[in-house]
Amino acid sequence: MGSHLVDALVAAGHEVYGVDDMSGGFHRNIDSRSVFTALDLRDQTRSAELIASVRPALIYHLAADATEGRSQFTPNGCVQRNLMAYLNVLVPAISHGLQKMVLVSSMSVYGAQRPPFNEEMGRDPVDVYGVAKASMERITEILADVHGFQYTIIRPHNVYGPRQNIADPYRNVVGIFINAMLNEKPFYIYGDGEQKRAFTYIDDFTPYLANAGLDATANGEIINIGPQEESSINELAELVLSTFFVRRVPDQMQPIHVPDRPREVKEAFCTNDKATRLLGYKTTVGLEQGVTRMVAWARTLGPQAPRFLADGLEIVNDRVPVTWR
Repeated sequence: MGSHLVDALVAAGHEVYGVDDMSGGFHRNIDSRSVFTALDLRDQTRSAELIASVRPALIYHLAADATEGRSQFTPNGCVQRNLMAYLNVLVPAISHGLQKMVLVSSMSVYGAQRPPFNEEMGRDPVDVYGVAKASMERITEILADVHGFQYTIIRPHNVYGPRQNIADPYRNVVGIFINAMLNEKPFYIYGDGEQKRAFTYIDDFTPYLANAGLDATANGEIINIGPQEESSINELAELVLSTFFVRRVPDQMQPIHVPDRPREVKEAFCTNDKATRLLGYKTTVGLEQGVTRMVAWARTLGPQAPRFLADGLEIVNDRVPVTWR
């Protein structure tokens, strides 16, 4: 998501500085017209030094360990890579003249409330990741009020598409399913597969994220970005399989159902009225077309070996999903 945003901002004539720790990113995605720094934002000293050097007027913060399900097994890493990494950027940026922050948050802050989620609903997260994201949102609101900078909070709807890290075994269900097919292995579905989500193709996200930072009408707002059309995980699975196997899905490639992940929200999708009104949001790529495009891109990339955490999970017991063992 960050690399697509950089491309859009550079193309619009802006001076852009990008930062990534490369734990899930790739050098092939970096726009050479931007100034890139490989940096782990958990490093408070180096992060502050970079901010002092660049003195950014506008920051889009997308850095995250966006693993809702895994956060119950990596709570320290979740808080460090989300909340603390964000503060290591936000605090020095305020001191060096920050004018606006665009914080890319998460639908996880809504928790298990009745969908479709709208921005008037309170924050009620049910997982560690959601708690970290909700804290980032609230701290932004508080510090903006005290120190006088503008902000916009964006809550995406499951963004997918080219450049996504399909080797990540913990998140991005579209990428996980596609990579399994490329590796000629069946994929896993948690529970009955009737979990419902809305999926956003990257081209239907990037322009509106960029606008959120550049258009003053979005100042002080929380905005859901993505389609209102939801699909079940089973429907997504059928779509990925039919894209790979035109005639018949081989028996050995049928999905394997495993027990539910702890604290997974059954239905999570949002309204987009506010994004339509303030940012001009419009869905142009449906799920079928988006999956077809992503499969075509992934085929050029080829099968990827899953990249599990180098140090493993922080909490290991019989509650760990079998797919992560």
